[in-house]
Parts: sequence; structure tokens; C-alpha cells
Amino acid sequence: MTPTNPATSRREQLKARQEAETQRDKTRRTWTRIIGALVTVIVVAVVGYGLWSAIPEQGDTQRLAPDFTLTTTAGTSVTLSDLRPNPVLIYFNEGAGCASCTMQMAEIEKNPGFAEAGIEVLPIVMNSAEQILPDMQQFGVTTPYLLDDGTVSKAYDVLDKGMHPGMPGHGFVLIDGDGVQRWNGNYPSMWLDPKELLDEVTTRLQ
Repeated sequence: MTPTNPATSRREQLKARQEAETQRDKTRRTWTRIIGALVTVIVVAVVGYGLWSAIPEQGDTQRLAPDFTLTTTAGTSVTLSDLRPNPVLIYFNEGAGCASCTMQMAEIEKNPGFAEAGIEVLPIVMNSAEQILPDMQQFGVTTPYLLDDGTVSKAYDVLDKGMHPGMPGHGFVLIDGDGVQRWNGNYPSMWLDPKELLDEVTTRLQ
């Protein structure tokens, strides 16, 4: 029986440990690459979904717009048919707590093109006056908001278009001077440049 050389045994043990550590390093690197690739795929998917879900939905229509009468934050009432022959742009939005919604209205007010074109802009929210007035004051909005219990929003098929079930999203409906609905647009990004909006509606009123 050949005696075991202690030095040889230690070298073999050291080599075995080095090989094991090398294998563990390879395994860790492999898993790091796999996890990195999965994270990249997830990020791309999330970003892609975000971009896709933020794509505006628009449509040209030719139907008689449902008439309505709503009270306003100013304590008055507005009847849609009474505004003829002026074209009307209804702005359905999430209302109280949605800063971008109120900012949108504030920026629309700053654009004189709507008034110059004789377009009446009607912001409609499913809030009480007490709920929406602080937001209006914060952003300096002076146009009275129309207060809807959901009936008008349902008639114009704008419910469930935003982040909150049973609520409007961020959309517009154009009604011409004859009371015919000509165009609608929903903007999940919660913003549409007022100049672009004005171009959209004036083009369809020609």
C-alpha cells in the first residue's frame, strides 16, 4: 500500500476548492445575467404598456347630442340646447383631486382661440361644488364647472375611461351649432395641448 503524501493531498483539496469556487462564480454570473435579462424584459413591458395605454382614443361621430340640464359651481344651471347656435366643447374629467385635470382647464382658459371661434367650453365633473371649488381656486379657473351625478357622463359614454371605475377619464366631446356630436377624444395621458385641442375642434367645424 502506497502511503499518501500529505502535500499532495493538500494540493488536491485546494484544487478541488478552487474548482468549486470557480463553478459557483460561473453559476452566480449566469443567474445575474438571467435576472438582468428578466428585469429588462419587465421594464420594457411596463414602459410599452404605459405608452400603449396612454394612446389617445378619438372618433368622428354624427349623432344628435343628448340634451341635458346641470347645475354649476356658480349656483346657476346650464341647458345644452339653450347654447345653440354656438358650438360646444364638453370637457369630461376626474375632477376633485386631479391636478392635471384642473390645470388642463386653466390652460384652455388662457387660449383666446376658443372664445374667438365662439366655442362654449363646458367642464363637467362628478363632484359637488364643495369638492371641486378648492381645486378651481388653486389653479385660478373661473369657468363654472357643471356638476353631474353620472347621468350625463353615462349618456356620453365617458365612464370607466380613466383610472377610477365608474368615473370619467380625461376626454372631450364636440357638439356643433345644430346640436350634432361631431368628435370625441379621450386622453389617458391626462393632457392635451390647448392649441392642439383648438385645431382638432375648429377643423371639424369647418
